[in-house]
Amino acid sequence: MTSRVILISPAMSEALREARFDDGRPLEDGGAARARSAAGLLPRAGRALTAPGVRCRQTASALGLDADEAPGLAGLDVGRWRGRTLAEVSAAEPEAVAGWLSDPAAAPHGGESVREFCGRIANWLAEAGEFSGRTVAVVEPDVVRAVTVGALGAPGAAFWRIDVPPLHAVEFSGRAGRWNLHPGRPLDRSPDR
Repeated sequence: MTSRVILISPAMSEALREARFDDGRPLEDGGAARARSAAGLLPRAGRALTAPGVRCRQTASALGLDADEAPGLAGLDVGRWRGRTLAEVSAAEPEAVAGWLSDPAAAPHGGESVREFCGRIANWLAEAGEFSGRTVAVVEPDVVRAVTVGALGAPGAAFWRIDVPPLHAVEFSGRAGRWNLHPGRPLDRSPDR
């Protein structure tokens, strides 16, 4: 049995533009419009899911997906850094940020480490592999990174080396715990990315 999982990153939001750890801000008007214009570009899926974050739910809705919320697909828990920009945290806690970015087991913010997060997402991917057919899920960019790291068997340090632009789809196909990656593609056709 082959399972297919298409992960879609959310459209542009103010938090994404500011490199702000998610704080529940909605999509920008332009991001929502781009997602609506991409609604017909997705293949049919046996199931549609969305991470619980506001921008993921709004992107799923704008794409026309009747998506069920999947709490297991929540983004990386950054604890007390939530709502702050990376620049703010880097200025206030440079050693903590440097350690977090270099050590997948570090969690100076009091939330999940990258290693713990990748493990949580790997569990979700194993469950997704039991679903015969295609799953489309709108998830935070860090979820796409975690699935990519797990699917490729890459070291945790590779997590930070994966760029996931807004409104991109990345597909994984697999069976029996072995996944293949089909690199991402933009869903919108706008020239100003």
